Amino acid sequence: MVLLRRMIGEALRRRRQDQHRTLREVSSAARVSLGYLSEVERGQKEASSELLASICDALGVRLADLLREVSDDVELAELAADTPRVGAPIVVSARPPAPMVDRAA
Repeated sequence: MVLLRRMIGEALRRRRQDQHRTLREVSSAARVSLGYLSEVERGQKEASSELLASICDALGVRLADLLREVSDDVELAELAADTPRVGAPIVVSARPPAPMVDRAA
């Protein structure tokens, strides 16, 4: 199961680390406690939209760009979860598909 709060936290941490900034620097700029920012990055706390906007502002990242990145990450995680694993049984329905009915006729 994909947890949105975990994916958002991972994206925030990636952005912060790409900038070579510490939790302390970003938490101070965002006016968020260091402990709370740490919990958000680890996916332990669900950040409000206001908090996300503040953190993004402190990182110089547009919220829309962060959410787009997270959306792409969620899609990849869902696709990976739907892909059958090597050696896993493939379940095929024994029931034939329902016949197509032309209701316009």
